[in-house]
Amino acid sequence: MKLMSDEIEKKYYSIGEVAVLLDVAPSLIRFWESQFDIVKPRKSKKGVRQYTKEDINKLQTIYFLVKKRGFTLQGAREMLLKKGEATQDMVQIIKELEEVRNFFAQLKEKIK
Repeated sequence: MKLMSDEIEKKYYSIGEVAVLLDVAPSLIRFWESQFDIVKPRKSKKGVRQYTKEDINKLQTIYFLVKKRGFTLQGAREMLLKKGEATQDMVQIIKELEEVRNFFAQLKEKIK
């Protein structure tokens, strides 16, 4: 049986929370938002950005293409246009594999 707290999940995240998650400056997230049409966070009446998990996944994909794979912004845009969903799926798989690798690295350290 799931506890109620397990089912409660945030619906929106602030730009600061997303910046910490991606380990980038909030200004870079705003810049990517201006460069990539796929990132459209909801904005409050006061203009505060509110990111969904889907928005965060898109930003993680952009981060992966630009920062990890070395794509130019134009190259990343083209990749997302041609193979958008497949690229996002690939990034999610890589993220999960990195988590598994980190788990095994921690396990190895505990065994020593």
